[in-house]
Amino acid sequence: MDSDFQRRITFILEIDRLKTILRQTLITDASRQETTAEHSWHLGVMAFLLADHALGPIDVLRTVKMCLVHDIVEIDAGDTFAYDAVGYQDKEAREQRAADRIFGLLPESQAAEIRALWDEFEAAQTPESRFANALDRLQPLLNNWKTAGGTWRRHTVSQAQVTARMQSVRTDLPEAWPLVEGIINEACAQGWLK
Repeated sequence: MDSDFQRRITFILEIDRLKTILRQTLITDASRQETTAEHSWHLGVMAFLLADHALGPIDVLRTVKMCLVHDIVEIDAGDTFAYDAVGYQDKEAREQRAADRIFGLLPESQAAEIRALWDEFEAAQTPESRFANALDRLQPLLNNWKTAGGTWRRHTVSQAQVTARMQSVRTDLPEAWPLVEGIINEACAQGWLK
């Protein structure tokens, strides 16, 4: 078997572990927590469904790829809850180490391509990465809305925390901002957010 092919198979088998990484967010029927693999798939679908709502033209395939690989590092680094200030203290270092190891499983050219996509998402400087980051904020908000504040209630998240987290939606997916504001207002009225 070709060594590059074998390295790709090794990577494919390794990323199956993403199916075991639980996020705090509940799936919309509130029956269980979603996995990071499910979250990444959901963002990939959102990226091509909502691409025409990006601020300007974007490379949709590049954005979908970015959505699919943006959380692969959680295999090693784990999922850091969005509102966990302590977890964020070493999140970047944990994720950099994970990126080095996991993307390093691939042949050099593919490792460089996927690492570049991951780095681009993290930097949030390109139209594609800003749009992908806005989707990454919007998806859990929608799930929390549909689960009567699921994760927000469990962790006593505040209106101010959610509003701050949603700023990338406000700037990079502004058409969704009225929906976001409506959800936050409803969550406050229902007592889902403190």
